[in-house]
Amino acid sequence: MAADNLKQPVLRLRPGEQKALIFTGDLIVAIIAFVGGVYFWAIADSSLDFSFEFFQRRLQWWYYLFPAVWLVMMVELYDLHRAANWRKTLRGLMVVAGIGLVAYALIFFTTEEPNSLPRRGVAAFLVLAFVLTLLWRLIYIRFYTSQSLLGRVLIVGAGENGRSMAQIYRELSPPPFNLVGFIDDDPEKIGTSLEGYRVFAGSDRLLDLVEGLNISDVVVAITGEMRGQTFQTLLDVQERGIEVTRMRTIYEELLGRVPIHHLESDWVIRSFVDEARASGFYQIASRLLDILAALVGLSMFFIMLPFLAIAMLFDDGWPIFYRQARLGKGGRNFEMVKLRTMIKDAEVDGKAQMAEEHDPRVTRVGGFLRRTRVDEFPQFWNVLRGEMAMVGPRAERAELVAKYQKQIPFYRARLMVKPGLTGWAQVNYGYAATVEDTEIKLEYDLYYIKHRSIFMDVLIILRTITTVLSRSGR
Repeated sequence: MAADNLKQPVLRLRPGEQKALIFTGDLIVAIIAFVGGVYFWAIADSSLDFSFEFFQRRLQWWYYLFPAVWLVMMVELYDLHRAANWRKTLRGLMVVAGIGLVAYALIFFTTEEPNSLPRRGVAAFLVLAFVLTLLWRLIYIRFYTSQSLLGRVLIVGAGENGRSMAQIYRELSPPPFNLVGFIDDDPEKIGTSLEGYRVFAGSDRLLDLVEGLNISDVVVAITGEMRGQTFQTLLDVQERGIEVTRMRTIYEELLGRVPIHHLESDWVIRSFVDEARASGFYQIASRLLDILAALVGLSMFFIMLPFLAIAMLFDDGWPIFYRQARLGKGGRNFEMVKLRTMIKDAEVDGKAQMAEEHDPRVTRVGGFLRRTRVDEFPQFWNVLRGEMAMVGPRAERAELVAKYQKQIPFYRARLMVKPGLTGWAQVNYGYAATVEDTEIKLEYDLYYIKHRSIFMDVLIILRTITTVLSRSGR
């Protein structure tokens, strides 16, 4: 083993710390782009120089919002997997700059006084924000993917949990850390390989291996009961400054999901009843957010409705709206309202069928409504009535819930909160066409239920908006 591969990482950042670092860099860059945009605007204006007077006389209040708007539009790029990939970063920044340019052009050509809008200032800001943000993100990617900054991880437990951890690690690109190998107390596993990584020894040699392999992090992925001696050794390792983390915690941090196949039977009680009980402040604030968003959404919908209705009538006739019974919080039934996107009698036998990504039952106008998510707008009425929330798991039919709760562990736990018009699973995953897809979406839903907050709700809403504006909806 090469000596340079054994160096301790110079700086270890947890996922939350990485996001804070990225945001701080983006904020600094946005402020620099703002000042630079004003500077280029000023030097092109022969009447005033770049001075305090220029800020007073030329800058309107909305121009000061540019840095904040830029950061909000970049919300998709705070996903750590996207942030560590330069191609996705470049594509995302191009989309953000393009949306900003199109939005400004629409305002410019529809306003009564287009000459009052600072074309030079806006153009300079967009160019500087794009170039400087790209440079900063490339610097971040260069250091984030540097071997010297990646932690060296040893997994305790070469059973089912350990195998899953290794499989997840192999699928992540770029890797979030260096996986060195495993330890396990099963004599038959010692000296073998698991997913291409060596099982070094038993837990009695953990301290020696941590020192000899320069381990920075230990992940506990023990399947079944933990031996008392193993527990004591882990405490000794932690006292030496080594980070000791459970496999489920790492799984959540890396994927933003809950590992439903690696949980104990009492997990729902411990995680939701004890840990994830919503505070009174959150309940009040989220309800106010729901009401405000529903009023805005319904106002937009009523403006679009005449044009949508005409298009739908010419395409596939009546009816315009589609009503269907869905399960809400606590398994209570409610009637969800949508614009009809499928052909009439799409379920001839009356049996519930899962929607597919390229479902042949979708009409031509329905395909557009789905891509833009306009078909969901009538659900703002359900949100206003309190049957749904802006953010939460997708509302499902009773037949599908009954089916999945027999096949997928903890599936009914998603009914502990109101279903949402959008949600953590919706912005992170596409259509669920198989049971395996549904399992992954459930993992996202349970992660949201466990970690929900007003900040997370706002983040999901912003990501939904940018998803619709930047590419075809899912």
